[in-house]
Amino acid sequence: MASYIERVIESTVVEVATQYPVVTILGPRQSGKTTLVKKTFPEHSYVNLELPDDRVLAQEDPHSFFRRYPEPLIIDEIQRVPSLLSYIQIAVDEDRSRKGRFILTGSAQMDLRAAVSQSLAGRTALLKLLPLSLAELQVAGRLLDRDEQLYRGLMPALYEEDIPPSRVYSNYYQTYVERDVRQVANVRDLVAFETFIKLLAGRIGQIVNMNDLAGAIGVSSTTLSQWLGVLEASFIVFRLQPYFENFGKRLIKSPKVYFTEPGLAAYLLGIRDARQVGAHPGLGGLFENLVIVEAYKAFYNRGEDTQLYFFRDSNGLEADLIVGDGGKLLPIEIKASRTFSPEFCKGLVKIRGLDPKIQNGAVVYSGEREQDFQGCRIANFRNTASLLG
Repeated sequence: MASYIERVIESTVVEVATQYPVVTILGPRQSGKTTLVKKTFPEHSYVNLELPDDRVLAQEDPHSFFRRYPEPLIIDEIQRVPSLLSYIQIAVDEDRSRKGRFILTGSAQMDLRAAVSQSLAGRTALLKLLPLSLAELQVAGRLLDRDEQLYRGLMPALYEEDIPPSRVYSNYYQTYVERDVRQVANVRDLVAFETFIKLLAGRIGQIVNMNDLAGAIGVSSTTLSQWLGVLEASFIVFRLQPYFENFGKRLIKSPKVYFTEPGLAAYLLGIRDARQVGAHPGLGGLFENLVIVEAYKAFYNRGEDTQLYFFRDSNGLEADLIVGDGGKLLPIEIKASRTFSPEFCKGLVKIRGLDPKIQNGAVVYSGEREQDFQGCRIANFRNTASLLG
């Protein structure tokens, strides 16, 4: 058993718990939410609504539930009994001066986020916790080669227990994706649903055309869009939107789709060993996915909203990632290569001339040498977060 890896978001959680009576932490299953809140709030009572007895009690007799589990209280998987939010609202409104009274976690964000916004508006801080970041692994001294990192992924369990990654992702897929997501999406055709997810994994970093996928799978594009929405709400995938503000060109306006956990994407692509990664046709997409989700984590861990986009025009000029910061835009090119080439910076130099808001760009690659070249910063992928402040 490896030691616990410190989470960057912990200081943010502590801070907002002194400002709000309720702290709500959303994130995918097995991202470390339970471990985080138990470690951060050891004096709080704790209940997990995945447990049937406690869930039934919360549904049928909430007053007895709160007597059994007095505040300050951690409620895990609050989406299982969202009606508790109304009781929490009443309790909080009786004394708004007490902070950090309820710590809530949830692993679905579609209906839960709406319920939290309705019942706890102004009463809760809303944070997101994704699996481990590269920055956290680096601080912990857990440095992995590019291929091993993509194969292993970033699930905390893979660094706390000696379990093969393929087994972890197989169980994760069967337990949460097939069971939970299928139930929410009311999926009747498991084969089509599985084909859809695997095709998404094969199209990481590309513009996803639902009509093309519908033709390949034999399911309507409307149904696929619904499935995609549920996958996104369940933190399985996320959409990166294009940036198209006043650059004066015909721009691509459809989003790209990435996986919250690159290790799951690698598993869905049939990768069962780190030695398969380097020659796999999906290497570029997987590496891009790893870097982009690291950028999301950097913002989420600070409790900040993200301003992340990609850029592409009809002439093929593109940046894999555009980071908005205080009115400035940082373009980033992502390359899986271990060797730097001056060609990596050419597109960034052209993009820089499109708008005065655009800063000198950066290239993130898998090589170890870091330098500045023609105004571009060249950084190893483990240092992605440091590019973002």
